[in-house]
Amino acid sequence: MAAFLALAATALAKPSQPDWTIPADERYTGVAVKVITSISPDSGSCDGANFADECATATQAAPHVLDSFNQYQLYYPGEQAAVLSTMLFESGGFKCNKNHFPEPGVPGQGTRNMQSPNFNKMYAEYLAQQGKLDTADVQAAEAKGAAEVLDLVMTDEFSFGSAAWFLSTQCDEGVRTGLQDGSQTSWEAYLTTCVGTTVTPERVAGWQKAIAAVSG
Repeated sequence: MAAFLALAATALAKPSQPDWTIPADERYTGVAVKVITSISPDSGSCDGANFADECATATQAAPHVLDSFNQYQLYYPGEQAAVLSTMLFESGGFKCNKNHFPEPGVPGQGTRNMQSPNFNKMYAEYLAQQGKLDTADVQAAEAKGAAEVLDLVMTDEFSFGSAAWFLSTQCDEGVRTGLQDGSQTSWEAYLTTCVGTTVTPERVAGWQKAIAAVSG
């Protein structure tokens, strides 16, 4: 399966290429759907989802994922695989947009990469700075609490963009540069030093599928 990057351009062979943008058309979106479902077959449907109002299919997710790659300039397969595998793992194949476990979950934790309330606050403030949210709305939500802030960033556009935002703005530059080599070692560094979680067999399996899908 062709990688998003390979479809967009042969940019890896041309490091000085100024425009690596992935076109937002049906061809590329269709490839993105195939990539996502090859990593997480269950993402093709919301059948049986425990939180149906939070579930999104790969078809719904694909255009927003591609938009996030463009917005935050994630054009290397290693970057894309890291973001995709994190979102798919944390959201259970895009079945959840809020933290529910262990019950009742952490209020305010969510988006597809299950960001903590503090990062969702930072994300909402960033979106306000970019003119995508109203600053007054963000301030009002912050005054009410973390759950209200999460509500602001749960749209498909924002929730599927949060993992790319996190990598782009919250990870050390060395972590992101490391991901560009596509190695498991670099991905593990991203997971442990930036995301702040542990490497598990389940996460490794998801990343292996992701790097194969976006690189193939």
